[in-house]
Amino acid sequence: MTQIVRSDSTLEAGQIKSEDQIMTELQERVQRLEDRAAINDVVVAYFLAADGDETANLGGCFTADATFSASGQLCASGRQGIMDFIVSSRSHMGLTVHTPHYAQVTFESSDLATGLVGAHLELVIAGLAVCGAVRYVDQYRRSEGCWRIKSRDMRTIYIAPWLEVGQALASSTPARWPGSDPTQSDYPRS
Repeated sequence: MTQIVRSDSTLEAGQIKSEDQIMTELQERVQRLEDRAAINDVVVAYFLAADGDETANLGGCFTADATFSASGQLCASGRQGIMDFIVSSRSHMGLTVHTPHYAQVTFESSDLATGLVGAHLELVIAGLAVCGAVRYVDQYRRSEGCWRIKSRDMRTIYIAPWLEVGQALASSTPARWPGSDPTQSDYPRS
């Protein structure tokens, strides 16, 4: 068996790894890249299914025991409970556009990861067009052979009717959901 000498931070100077060790390491690294891509795909699939009212596809994004929260408050649990919650919430909405900007993923194990997803929302709620930015604090788990959302907590940075966005951003209460009193951001500036 050929031995390969590498000089990187994982080896002591002159330490030798076998081809089998290198191949195993490469397979693990490729798997991690594939897992990261699969998690990104489920993040995007959630947004597309929500915007398209595709309930079946939406349900497939979550584990059977998933939870969905907003600003730290539990809204629904279980795949069916989450689907029911989202369908009910969307019954008051018109056109929606969820646009993810990034997904920062940290692997806890080969089947569990956490993530932070930044997104902008353009929504029509009760006939009023609003714009906002949120961060989804997620946990992902490999379930039923694919990556799914295990928990999702939508945290509001700001949201306001289009004509009030500038005022909302400049205030200490930039979270202005229609029908609710203005509140602080889940990420307030000090």
